[in-house]
Amino acid sequence: MSSVPQLAKRFREVMLDGLWIANTNFKDQLSDITWEQAVTKFGTLNTIAMLTFHIDYYIAGIIPVFEGGTLDIKDQYSFDAPSIESQEQWETLLNKLLEDCERFAELLDKIPDSKLDEVFVDEKYGTYQRNIDGTIEHAYYHLGQITLIKKLLKDL
Repeated sequence: MSSVPQLAKRFREVMLDGLWIANTNFKDQLSDITWEQAVTKFGTLNTIAMLTFHIDYYIAGIIPVFEGGTLDIKDQYSFDAPSIESQEQWETLLNKLLEDCERFAELLDKIPDSKLDEVFVDEKYGTYQRNIDGTIEHAYYHLGQITLIKKLLKDL
C-alpha cells in the first residue's frame, strides 16, 4: 500500500511537474497547444480539449469528497465538454484543470494514511486508496493519448 505522500507525489508527477514515468506531464503537454489544435479531430479519436475536460471532470468531482462533501459526478457526463471556439476558452479550460489539480494535491496531502483503507463514498467504489490510484492511472492513460494526438497533429 502507498502512503499519502507517495500518492500525492505520483499525482503531481502525472499532472503538474513530473518527468519520471512518462518523461512528461499534463501541464507540459498542454502548455503549447493552441485552441485550434485542442479542438482538431483526428479520425475517431477524442480531441485534446475533450480529453482535458474529461480528466478534469473526475479530478474536480473528487475534490468535494476530499472536503467532506458528496460525490456528484456521473460517468455519462464525463465527455460533455463545452465547445471551445477561442484561445481564451481553451486557456480557461486548461487553467481550470491546473487549478483543480493543485487543489486535489493539496487536499490529498492532508488525508491521513489511515483513511486510505476506508470506503470511498460507497462500498461499490472501493477504498480511498483504490480511487486515488485509479485517478492517477486514468491520468497516465489519457496523457498517453494526448501525447500521441499531439504528434499526429504535427504531421497534418
